[in-house]
Amino acid sequence: MYKLLIVDDEQIEREGLKAILQHGLPDIIIEQAKNGNIAVQLAEEFRPDLILMDVKMPGINGLEAVELISANQPSIKFIMVTAYDTFDYARKAIKLGVKDYLLKPSKASEIVTTVQRVLHLIEEERKTVETTELQRTALQRVMPIIETDIVTQLLFDHVHEVHLDELVGLLGVHTANEKYAMTVLLPPGAESCYISIKEKVRKMGSGWVGAMYGRQIPIIVFPEADRSYRSQAVTMARELLAVAKADGNDGWFVGIGGVYESLDQIRQSYQEALMASIDPSLPVKYRFYEDTPVLGVTRDGYPVKQLEQQLFDRIRLGQWEQVRNDLTDFVRRYENEGANLVHAQQRVLELLWIASRVLLEMGVEIDTPMFSYQAQDYRQLRTESELLLERMRQSYTEHHERIEPDAIQQIKQYIADHSHEDISLEAIGRMVGLSPFYISKMFKDQLGINYIDFLTECRIKKAIKLMADPERSLKEITYMVGYHDPNYFSKVFKKMCEVSPTEYRKTLLGKSASS
Repeated sequence: MYKLLIVDDEQIEREGLKAILQHGLPDIIIEQAKNGNIAVQLAEEFRPDLILMDVKMPGINGLEAVELISANQPSIKFIMVTAYDTFDYARKAIKLGVKDYLLKPSKASEIVTTVQRVLHLIEEERKTVETTELQRTALQRVMPIIETDIVTQLLFDHVHEVHLDELVGLLGVHTANEKYAMTVLLPPGAESCYISIKEKVRKMGSGWVGAMYGRQIPIIVFPEADRSYRSQAVTMARELLAVAKADGNDGWFVGIGGVYESLDQIRQSYQEALMASIDPSLPVKYRFYEDTPVLGVTRDGYPVKQLEQQLFDRIRLGQWEQVRNDLTDFVRRYENEGANLVHAQQRVLELLWIASRVLLEMGVEIDTPMFSYQAQDYRQLRTESELLLERMRQSYTEHHERIEPDAIQQIKQYIADHSHEDISLEAIGRMVGLSPFYISKMFKDQLGINYIDFLTECRIKKAIKLMADPERSLKEITYMVGYHDPNYFSKVFKKMCEVSPTEYRKTLLGKSASS
């Protein structure tokens, strides 16, 4: 249903236009105004979709009325009705956004056709606005998934690498400035506080919250430029610890990593945050990595930070033999340098704490590693260290033996059944009890592809099946298989099938017709 306002100072002209339009377009609601001033008033009250505006009228003329109405209601469309076919009027009208012209006198068919043409334009704009609103709503709905997925990608180096910039753009955050990572370590039984933490960070508007791994919640923080990093980090840590107090929980700890310029370096900051949270028994329940004791040796000419990074990666990948070799080499280096045995044992314990943090992140619950006694010599230190490491390896193996045998098949089936939805590694991980990082590793090891490749394959297969129905538009199919942007769907489809969806469908429907 459309509303139309006819503006003309001659009643016979208004009545004639009304009769023609009511006959040709019977569903339109029509009102009349005899001059520009009344037209401006009626535009506010009647809220027409389209106005047929005479140019020459007493008082304010048609072009002046168009300008006044458009200033308050820019969505209204105009058709100028005039006996003066001059360039000057046309130029002014175009500048004001007038959609068409009718010259007096005009044939009834021409009047109806012109009005229909502008009404069709209005209909197309309405559809565009409706589609944009649906896309905006859909985007708002998946924003938390996008946020956790981005954090997962940045901190654990897997899935979506090609599209990361696009996803970051969707979140509307300026990532050019400094950033750092934090981790919130929750005590057993406090996992339900995850939502409260996400809401707190969102209200503060200062970071992205990743998926909870074990009892650790990673956060990427974007500090304000006019305040110091330490000041802002302390404020945020205290705000997060206040959530614990409000929920009646104790035993939380916040680790804070160093500041880095690039998102590519944020993984290092996160691992520093994990290191900072190694001892949650400290009286102040947050700590900066730069305030933690430094492992004061180098290995093969590299800073010990590189050894920390290596431990993180190897434990996540289950490379326990290499981890054992690294630890043995570490102890031997201290022994060869004649370092104090007590000091060496403390440094080894810190490395074992790193291993325990990574396991907790992967969902493997273990007791904090502790030496049962002070080693009397380096041989004893090596033996005790390897024993603690072996217990960790056993916990890791037992955890994955309980859940891994059917996990890949479960995951594949889940993705196939839900590929049209906004699913994430976090949701899949909750279903099978595995960390997103480990799921990615399993996919790569057992199937040779990563999660996003398999998800894309499922979506494209569904799209091809739907294309066989000529009644469905490609835009409709885009949304049905789980994409929110037809252009992006077309790009992915062409990459997978080497032709565009339109070309593929022509071939597909052509074959169907010939058979």
